[in-house]
Amino acid sequence: MEYSINTSVSIHQTKTAALSAGIFTDGVLSPAADMIDRASSGAIRALLKSEFTGKTGTTLVLRNLPGVASPRVVLVGLGKQSDYTARVHARAEQAFAATCVQLRVAEATSTLISISCPESSVRERARATAAATADAVYHYDAGFGKPDADARPKLKKISAWIGKSDSASAEQGLKEGVALGEGVSFARTLGNMPGNICTPTYLGEMAKKMAKQFKSIKVNVLDQKQITALGMGSFLSVAKGSDQPPKFIVLHYKGKIPAKAPSKTAAKHDAHAKGPIVLVGKGITFDSGGVSIKPAATMDEMKFDMCGAASVLGTFQTMARLGLPLEVIGLIPTCENMVSGRANKPGDVVTSMSGQTIEILNTDAEGRLILCDALTYAERFKPSAVIDIATLTGACVVALGAVNSGLFSKNDALAEALLKAGKQAGDTAWRMPLDDAYQEQLKSNFADMANIGGQPAGSVTAACFLSRFAKAYPWAHLDIAGTAWKGGAAKGSTGRPVPLLVQYLLNQA
Repeated sequence: MEYSINTSVSIHQTKTAALSAGIFTDGVLSPAADMIDRASSGAIRALLKSEFTGKTGTTLVLRNLPGVASPRVVLVGLGKQSDYTARVHARAEQAFAATCVQLRVAEATSTLISISCPESSVRERARATAAATADAVYHYDAGFGKPDADARPKLKKISAWIGKSDSASAEQGLKEGVALGEGVSFARTLGNMPGNICTPTYLGEMAKKMAKQFKSIKVNVLDQKQITALGMGSFLSVAKGSDQPPKFIVLHYKGKIPAKAPSKTAAKHDAHAKGPIVLVGKGITFDSGGVSIKPAATMDEMKFDMCGAASVLGTFQTMARLGLPLEVIGLIPTCENMVSGRANKPGDVVTSMSGQTIEILNTDAEGRLILCDALTYAERFKPSAVIDIATLTGACVVALGAVNSGLFSKNDALAEALLKAGKQAGDTAWRMPLDDAYQEQLKSNFADMANIGGQPAGSVTAACFLSRFAKAYPWAHLDIAGTAWKGGAAKGSTGRPVPLLVQYLLNQA
């Protein structure tokens, strides 16, 4: 996709295949829409009374308006002007780009970036424009024998209409949005791949391929022998039911961190420099549930159980594209959870890398069993923050649906930073409780803890389980079971929470 900045004063004279015009529900026209309306002798306002309400995300295509150079003007609903936010802006941009895809046009011009809203800058709106366009043109065809070239989106060029004084900020935002779009698309493709192709070995190969592409990323893929040597008994217990060998992927990104001018204050803190940020992604490439087998009807969707791992890889790709001045570690424990004579059984007791023992009461609560060892491994990096990302519990889907990811943390600063990033990126999370009282549900008569705490507060007790392995550093857990993919007719990976994670890292940088 090619992006450019359009600083033309007369938007109605811009020659482009499709031109956006934002409309609010209260009849207010965006600056560009007003200019187009005046050039066309009131053609837009004439339609507002009968044919277009301006409801958020709706579109209406107008053709060959008099006085307008573009053959198509796409009215885009923005909702109430008082409610216009960064998230609404991103939705509007996605709707415009999707309409352009349906129109089969090769190029288009968005004027929506010029509409200001209190909580977003030009840079953020430009970033959202590029990311939303990437989402609209995304097309998965890796599994088809003969992909239909005509079915692929033809939209190849987007120009953003903005004032000259804001062009530099817009350029930076578009650059970030392009990198974000590529990272999200990469994560979506990994998630959409079938489990017989996207195996733990395949994920390791993709990580190595990324390291070859970007010099700022180093990758080490540990095999079963090396994982055993680390004492990751909990992780390995999940993997032993499958013929696919487990892998533990360790990524290390180090951008160029600018040197700071020495000062007396800085000198005092040199010995306590902040450690790297660690991202831990659950990589169950297929989850049958094990002996506690899942229902057959939607079991095919369990190929999406590695979307946490995919989000880490997508985030690393975006970081490397942008060259963020940070140090970030990625940890991906990856395996299958299958049924066999070797598989875990309810009542089995395993020993984690931390030395804590776990009674497995449900083999379908396997994600926490692989994540706990990765969280223990993270201690060696003396991190400033650790964030794990996992399609962990159906209980989180019941609690939050597909709108918000579940956020669990006892560190208020880290939790607020992630919540803020989610709002900025339009990839929101909701903070859930993590009270010590919930830990009581994990008691076991036969081990240090059980891997489930019963049906009540299932997403909370899962987070409580993980918290027992993350006491050495600031930690947050993102449960993305409801947001990582969609079912039904729109079945497919969403790439979330790559936007949230990238925004968090941008803010840290």
